[in-house]
Amino acid sequence: MPPPPADDGRDGPVLSLRSVDALASVGRQAWDAVANPPDAEYDPFLSWDFLEALEASACVGGETGWIPRHLVVEDEQGRLAGALPLYVKSHSMGEYVFDHAWADAFERAGGQYYPKLLTAVPFSPVTGRRILAREPGLRRALAAGAVQTAQQWGVSGWHVNFPLAAEWRELGELGLLQRTDRQFIWTNRGYETYEDFLADLSSRKRKALRKERREAQAGIAIERLSGDDLHPHHWDAFFACYRDTGSRKWGYPYLNREFFDLLHQRLADKVVLVMAKADGRYIAAALNLAGSNALYGRYWGRLADHPFLHFELCYHQAIDIAIERGLGRVEAGAQGEHKLARGYRPQPVYSAHFIANDGFRDAVAGFLSRERAAVEADIALQDLESPFKSDLKGGDTP
Repeated sequence: MPPPPADDGRDGPVLSLRSVDALASVGRQAWDAVANPPDAEYDPFLSWDFLEALEASACVGGETGWIPRHLVVEDEQGRLAGALPLYVKSHSMGEYVFDHAWADAFERAGGQYYPKLLTAVPFSPVTGRRILAREPGLRRALAAGAVQTAQQWGVSGWHVNFPLAAEWRELGELGLLQRTDRQFIWTNRGYETYEDFLADLSSRKRKALRKERREAQAGIAIERLSGDDLHPHHWDAFFACYRDTGSRKWGYPYLNREFFDLLHQRLADKVVLVMAKADGRYIAAALNLAGSNALYGRYWGRLADHPFLHFELCYHQAIDIAIERGLGRVEAGAQGEHKLARGYRPQPVYSAHFIANDGFRDAVAGFLSRERAAVEADIALQDLESPFKSDLKGGDTP
């Protein structure tokens, strides 16, 4: 069944809403115009190049449990006016907003939680725009269309992971349930060097991080590669590291080698690959993608143990890169209290949820009310334990 017509509540051109099962059917330029408009912060994860690479490499689609059904809004001439990345999910893996307990409870009560609809960047707990339209009215129309689509398709609900705070509030005003979690994010306070950043830390923590970096780099050659400096043998080494660590952490890696080939072809200038070499052999690597104001740490792997190497490649090197490039923040992924001691401060991140079943929606709403209060208290307490000097602790994260 097709999605309902779009209506943004304004006089003007008639708009229509439809779903597409492949981004290849949507023009790259048209998609990017709504996903990354010139007046917005550039987000590589919303680009046609990234999302379509997931489909072209079969990391989503087929039997993966991530079935693309993106919603697009078009005018009478078929020109794209807005879009919503959308997937039909038959499981909750690769999402980083954990609803497995919800699925278990609903199914024990006789319901069917899967399939569900999800708006997110697959396998990437990065924050960013999710409803890709400039006009508030059109964003509301897209959200309403997603809710109606969930109802018409008979799925259990529609979920939006890691939207911006303003979008999260808009979705709450539309009646979606609001969830809060936290991630550890590094913020650039105008630093010109890593030493400038260390100067904001307490003396004891400053010394500890210097010692940690010395030990991590002992006997190790570290390379940062981007753009034309990247070659197939680098990707081969990275993929071996990624596959080894991914297999041990969650059973199998979500991404295949073809995806990284496409990433190289399309977004090499946005990639920052940090690689560690010992005795002439690559033993670890961390993959970052750069936006216009953020560095996103995504995938890490290692083939040999070395003290503190994970912290060096994933966190300290990311800070170095962000400072050198004048980026405002580093998003280093989900979870990880160990990031706190390395200058990454706890900040709220969000998700929003439409639950079709009234009784189940009420139960989830009660749980989320208690969870939000607990997360808020947890963020405040953790921030007081950060390595920053006392005058920088607590309060709003800079």
